[in-house]
Amino acid sequence: MKLWGGRFETGPSEVFERFGNSLHFDRRLIDCDIRGSQAFARQLERVGILTAEERASIVEAFEAIRAESLAPAFYSGATDEDVHTLVIRKLKERVGKAADKIHTGRSRNEQVSLDTRMWLREECADLQALLCSVMGHLLGLAQMYSGAIIPGYTHMRRAQAVLWPHYLLSYFEMFLRDWERFEDARRRANILPLGSGALAGSGFPFDRQAMARDLGFDGITRNSMDVSGDRDFALDFLYASTVTMIHLSRLAEDWILYSSEEFGWLELGDNVTSGSSLMPQKKNPDSLELIRGKSGRVMGCLTSLLVTMKGLPMTYNRDMQEDKIPLFDAADQLADSLLMMSNVIDATRLNPARPAAAVEESWVVATDLAEALARAGTPFHQAHQIVGRFVLESVHSGKKPSDWTAEEMQRFAPEFTADFVALLNPAEGMKSREVPGGTGYRAVAHALARAKETLGKLIV
Repeated sequence: MKLWGGRFETGPSEVFERFGNSLHFDRRLIDCDIRGSQAFARQLERVGILTAEERASIVEAFEAIRAESLAPAFYSGATDEDVHTLVIRKLKERVGKAADKIHTGRSRNEQVSLDTRMWLREECADLQALLCSVMGHLLGLAQMYSGAIIPGYTHMRRAQAVLWPHYLLSYFEMFLRDWERFEDARRRANILPLGSGALAGSGFPFDRQAMARDLGFDGITRNSMDVSGDRDFALDFLYASTVTMIHLSRLAEDWILYSSEEFGWLELGDNVTSGSSLMPQKKNPDSLELIRGKSGRVMGCLTSLLVTMKGLPMTYNRDMQEDKIPLFDAADQLADSLLMMSNVIDATRLNPARPAAAVEESWVVATDLAEALARAGTPFHQAHQIVGRFVLESVHSGKKPSDWTAEEMQRFAPEFTADFVALLNPAEGMKSREVPGGTGYRAVAHALARAKETLGKLIV
């Protein structure tokens, strides 16, 4: 059935119908469509369009359709233009002519916005739960090796020593902000558009606030043209999804490197790796590589809708039908990636001796020495020069930090008093980094406790 047609002398061509059909992807909105239509039926009774008996039969019929829609056979042979026409056709099969009243004062423009907003707010909650799982596994792995020391990197060069939990907490903070972005996206989507009509507002005195309460929305939209003409709430969701995938991709990249033979820090579980069809020795980090690869796919979803929306005249244009595929694909890929990352983290083990050796043999203590000189009264620029020459001398002579004695350090530079030799142990220098957010032992312990408390509030 069609929701339009009286103005046309002939019907659409088969090519046009096939080109414009969206049922194959927007059918996943059916639950939202039915719940929205049930709430709308209650408003139609309120304004006198439906009798109490008609409203009851329609709401009951929608409930039966909702149950039937869970089975794949429900869609078998369906040739409807979209999910909305499918639902109305199924409704008419059950309640007859009363179904013709269900679109009184309602446009598909606002209906699509409603369905998408309802779907998005629920998808945001699901993704937030998956983010909490990733964050929880990160904290578990941090606690497992709470005293491990690793080199932190800038420019992929060993820079300063940090605690392993401090490193993992950096990603915890990223994922926490991602959780907040989805909360923002959910809040912006959770505004009721029903009552906006096609673009000018409904001609019937619907109680929009009552519909908002009925469907669990925080409030109502303020401008009917805005409802019809924009999808920024969908862009918010896609942006949040893209940033989350970028964070997942960066963690994946780290662990692809850290689990390689060249680093040897991490051992990835057999259940999240694969072998080679030719080379028997291989244990490939395919799960992480797929996460890294899917980040580009989700980024493309955001770009796709941005380009679709950038030049549309107000208000509704059929171009906007193209918002669904990137939305659904981004949500699916992100959900799968978050679930996969939780599994990877759970199956990963740190070999603390390898990063500890990397710390011990490198000059990650150089900044500790320079700052100690500055605390002792040497101007920092001069201290920087002294330590730089000290490192250069060590490189030329093939010495690592632990090879120096206090006497040798003092002969090199009288500013190095006897107590400076202790700072050649990276663990000693980290004790000076107890500022909030630093990698000092107490600061990290406090940060871990705070992260656990924060996560507990999010899960509740």
